[in-house]
Amino acid sequence: MVIDVLKANFQAGSYTKNFDNLCNSFTNKNWELKTLTMNFESNLKFLSELKDNNNKEWFDLNRKIYLKEKEKYKQLIEDLITGISGFDPGLTGLETKQCIFRINRDIRFSKDKSPYKLNFGASMSNGGKKSKFASYYIHLQPEGKSFIGGGMYHPMPENIKKIRQEIDYNLGDFQEILANKDFVKYFGEIWKEDALKTAPKGYPKDHPAVELLKLKSFVVFKPFEDEEVLSGNFKEEAVKIFHALYPFNQFLNVAVGEED
Repeated sequence: MVIDVLKANFQAGSYTKNFDNLCNSFTNKNWELKTLTMNFESNLKFLSELKDNNNKEWFDLNRKIYLKEKEKYKQLIEDLITGISGFDPGLTGLETKQCIFRINRDIRFSKDKSPYKLNFGASMSNGGKKSKFASYYIHLQPEGKSFIGGGMYHPMPENIKKIRQEIDYNLGDFQEILANKDFVKYFGEIWKEDALKTAPKGYPKDHPAVELLKLKSFVVFKPFEDEEVLSGNFKEEAVKIFHALYPFNQFLNVAVGEED
């Protein structure tokens, strides 16, 4: 389910050489959120009702409710941008409209003609959801289908080549990021199902990082049950998770470079 969402939504500075030093460098900075606790029960309730009534007639009748719930989600994303910007300056000045995905589905080439997505989703990155840079992604959907994640889903071929080269040149640094205790605590490991069957062109089959080099996407995610989303500290927990994601994203961003 998570990867289906990435297919629908995910669009495809210098990273530190030491993850622990990176985290320690932020401990005295005021990047924690200061806004009031938010409750997402009404968001999940609206999406549950939309699942049972996924048609334009019902949506038009409930558009005012949708706009109210969208505004609440917009406030969440605004707060998260503020929190993330405290440790990732690339998001400074980013606007919510650059991040939040439309609820309308693109049904032109789909057998499923349901007009609306059953989630609220946003991808926060330098330049917004359509940029080439690694993102911080948050997805709200009832029935235990919410998740937080990030990275790069299906980057362009020229950027995949750059990421593979960066892994080849700096394998130790990348392995240190993937092995960090907070990264492992939240994400486990990088998603490896979307990969080539053999080593990519230009790399030997016995390369020490061959399993990483075979990847076509560089993403991680952490699922959430509804009860966790409805807990009083979900927003603050999200910032902590994104903080643990930052060195991973920075490694990818350095690889693809600053120029367009």
